[in-house]
Amino acid sequence: MNPRLTAALVLLCLPLAACQRDPSPVDAAPSPASPAESAAAPATPPPPNDTPAGQRIEADVRALADDAMEGRETGTPGFDRAAEYVAGRYAEIGLTPAGDDGTFFQPVPLLRATVLDDGASLEIVRGGRRTGLEYRGQFLPMPNHNAPEATLEAPAAFVGQAVHAPELGHDDFAGVDLRGAIAVMFGGAPASFGNTHRAFHSSMREKLRNVVERGAVGVVYVNTADDEVRHPWARAVQNAGKPSMRLRDAGGRGIDTWPQLQAGAVVSAAAADELFAGGDRTAAQLFDAAREGTLKGFALPGTLRLAGRTKIEPLDSRNVVARIAGSDPTLASEHVVYTAHLDHIGIGAEVDGDGIHNGAIDNALGVAILLEAARELAAGPAPKRSMVFVALTAEEKGLLGAEWFAREPSVDGALVANINMDMPMLTAPTTDVVPVGVEHSSLRDALDTAAKDVGVALSPDPFPEETVFVRSDQYAFVRAGVPAVYLMGGVVGARPDQDPKLAATWFLRNCYHQPCDEVDLPIQYGDAARLATLNARIGRIVGDAAQRPRWNDGDFFGERFGRANR
Repeated sequence: MNPRLTAALVLLCLPLAACQRDPSPVDAAPSPASPAESAAAPATPPPPNDTPAGQRIEADVRALADDAMEGRETGTPGFDRAAEYVAGRYAEIGLTPAGDDGTFFQPVPLLRATVLDDGASLEIVRGGRRTGLEYRGQFLPMPNHNAPEATLEAPAAFVGQAVHAPELGHDDFAGVDLRGAIAVMFGGAPASFGNTHRAFHSSMREKLRNVVERGAVGVVYVNTADDEVRHPWARAVQNAGKPSMRLRDAGGRGIDTWPQLQAGAVVSAAAADELFAGGDRTAAQLFDAAREGTLKGFALPGTLRLAGRTKIEPLDSRNVVARIAGSDPTLASEHVVYTAHLDHIGIGAEVDGDGIHNGAIDNALGVAILLEAARELAAGPAPKRSMVFVALTAEEKGLLGAEWFAREPSVDGALVANINMDMPMLTAPTTDVVPVGVEHSSLRDALDTAAKDVGVALSPDPFPEETVFVRSDQYAFVRAGVPAVYLMGGVVGARPDQDPKLAATWFLRNCYHQPCDEVDLPIQYGDAARLATLNARIGRIVGDAAQRPRWNDGDFFGERFGRANR
């Protein structure tokens, strides 16, 4: 995953919340590192790995990030080989199969949509003139999961960041009629919002739900200049041919694909002036207003014409699921769910002759930590509640495996907590762990106790503005009403000559979603083993507690989603 510099929201993930790791629809590209960040680049071999737990984790990372797994992209033979490997490890550990039909596998039905070059167009029709934007140079069509061919011409209206937040006195739709119109929007949410509200309202799922409820029939997402500083347009173009995925229902239709939105496109920041020409404000003025939180919606002159073609095909993947049965006859029907996504992004553009994106840190390391936590819990005694371990598919495609499991769990009973591990950037030794989202529920108490037991410090999220709580698999469980926590690597260095934050920044700028995310990075397997022990201890505390975890009174996510699990 990319908790911070994430993958293409609209181009690859529209419209699911998952890839909502960032409001921009453009994938992150490596940027030149600063001198300080360059100093954090791995220049020495990884440290000695001299503990049994660390050695087990390293062995699993090496297996899952091997070239034979071909980058573990969802729906590929490489992913299937990785799934078989995890199932084999579950069996070695002594876990019980908890997938379908007595196996370790839960099938996940998907719909794959791949944009075709032929037929893509975006035209601005004003004053009797048609101005076409350049395909790839100025715009990219969004994949369509509902129709292989789409053509739409309609009036358009700018709706700011498509945020409707009456609880904060904010409504981007005030005075705008979207019925039968194309919604033109920026990403993100006002900087004046608190982190939790900004996370929720930055979600593409919420933006699309908002415009559909108001009658929109199409959508155009416009990059701002700030978006493209962090996520260059060239990366969006590079990834334009990658398939997008959605869950598939029993009738073969996509789930949450918004069929009312007949067509969509993403427009580069450089071409934004073409869209807003003829109005009262230039693109630059609107970009400034977005920074200041003063955007107002307005109708655009003329019409927009969108067209595109998409190859749509069914696809099946699978979650890998195992269980430790609870020891209490009553509480065993309640499940603490450990998750880590198994998929990565597969084979892509070559860098220095290497096109396999092995995903050692993202997220072979997370899966290896999950396996080690499972081994520690399986050593006994069994907690009163059951423990479930899920290596998830299709996180990189929109948290789809997590959403399927949260909707259709392969175990009988209630899901009462989620402990997620995703891309722990353990490339410099630390003394702490960052628990993201723990402030929302009573899981904080369990985590505080577990951290004291293990002897690890807890640090606040160093990048709260990045709202990572809604950008990985735990958010699928949150939306199902399940309290969750996402444990990240630490930020407090154990050695004065190595800064974990600089090391993480180097990784994000240079190796996130790149072929260099490989096992030769200086992964701190001692820190990984400690994180596995912490995870296991949290599960044991929650598993043996008299009460299941609960959302805090008045919590935003608890109020919005928690009733589903009461």
